Amino acid sequence: MKSLALVLVFLFIVSFIKTLPANEMIRKEIDITIYNQDIALIRDLREIKLEKGKNIVKVSDVPSRIDTTSVHFKSLTKTQDCRIIEQNFEYDLVNSDKLLNKYIDQEIKVITRDNAIYKGYLLSYDGRHIIISQNRTNGPIYMIDRENIRDIEFPQLLEGLITRPTLVWEIESLDNNMHLIELSYLTRGINWQADYVANISKDEKILSLNGWVTIDNRSGVSYEYAKVKLIAGEINLEKEAYKVDELKMAIMAETLPQFEEKSFFEYHMYTLTRKATIKNNQTKQISLLSVQDIPMEKRYVYDGKLYRNYYFDNWKGLDYNPKVSVYIGFKNSSDSGLGIPLPKGKIRVYKTNDDDTLQFIGEDFIDHTPKDEVIELLIGTTFDIAGERRIMEHKKIANNIYQDTYKIIIRNHKEEPIKVSIIEHQWGDWKILKSNYKYKKIDAYKIEYVVEVPENGEKEVTYTAEYRF
Repeated sequence: MKSLALVLVFLFIVSFIKTLPANEMIRKEIDITIYNQDIALIRDLREIKLEKGKNIVKVSDVPSRIDTTSVHFKSLTKTQDCRIIEQNFEYDLVNSDKLLNKYIDQEIKVITRDNAIYKGYLLSYDGRHIIISQNRTNGPIYMIDRENIRDIEFPQLLEGLITRPTLVWEIESLDNNMHLIELSYLTRGINWQADYVANISKDEKILSLNGWVTIDNRSGVSYEYAKVKLIAGEINLEKEAYKVDELKMAIMAETLPQFEEKSFFEYHMYTLTRKATIKNNQTKQISLLSVQDIPMEKRYVYDGKLYRNYYFDNWKGLDYNPKVSVYIGFKNSSDSGLGIPLPKGKIRVYKTNDDDTLQFIGEDFIDHTPKDEVIELLIGTTFDIAGERRIMEHKKIANNIYQDTYKIIIRNHKEEPIKVSIIEHQWGDWKILKSNYKYKKIDAYKIEYVVEVPENGEKEVTYTAEYRF
């Protein structure tokens, strides 16, 4: 009995050894650098024992959207003693038909919805039926409707079928040694963006700005306790929705910055000062900045033109835009408490009303903004200010010369005086012949009037321009 027991233990150990997978590397550390273009660079440090001669090494916890052409594998312990013979990415994952195909001529057990049990050799299958034979030579043969099948039992997962995408290396080692391996690769499916919340003071003179980094991981794998870096900027790549509780973000208490910012090549890098876990199919938010008492200005802008091209002789009855836009602006400078490069993202703007509750008043999107640049946000259109723009006269001086007279009226229904910037667009080789207000040339085809409008009053701007085409 004792010898029989020893034999059984030996057989169990042998069978266990045969089912061991190829060498799996133990992760020691992972770094992830995320670009705001749906791509990330993963640097994965792992430890493995290599035997002298050929070794098969597998890594199965890799993203399903990995760029396999970017995979780089090297030993940091003894680079010269570790040679890669072959590298493969196995992504042919197991499914019901692949499993059935592997078990052709093998024994399986089928259990139907009415609890009937069929055991036998799998002869064939298609989308509707499974055919099994209880005995290969004598039968009987059963054709089972797949819609009536509750379960199919297989003895084991046969070789060649995998449940997760797997990187496989064949490595030749010159000795028996522990190796620290650096594995790096690019993957799609990871993105980040900045989201900001601005709170305007009651007197509309200052604002507070809270910034958040939102990381969205759809790469197919989680990154546990990782060092996280974010790159802001547009890198060149060969071409090949979530919701946030905005009001909760707006009223959150001030938090300490968790990212360190520095220049990196022609971009900017934001390094998280602690390690973080980014789970698969997870949207994670981390505080980027929190700055109070930033000086701001509110600006009214009226651009009354609706047409895109010069109208030549079709000028009568042209529509105009009656809406006056509202902008707020502030400077990204150290004097304002900012002065760091701000990643592109959406800024949602709130203001406290008389009962000290926050109200959402608008949002705009900013591009990557260097320090010491002015940020101007379009909040919406004002209710109590209206604009009117008319072409009063149109003259054809010659085949390529025209003269036009415009009248712009701004009506202020507020109980306070306001200042409005009027934007006018010019055409061809232009010049202003006469005007009742001074103007400023913004660029080659745009001028600006700044007019002060009294409370419950209006102001009128008229000018004549000549165009040569």
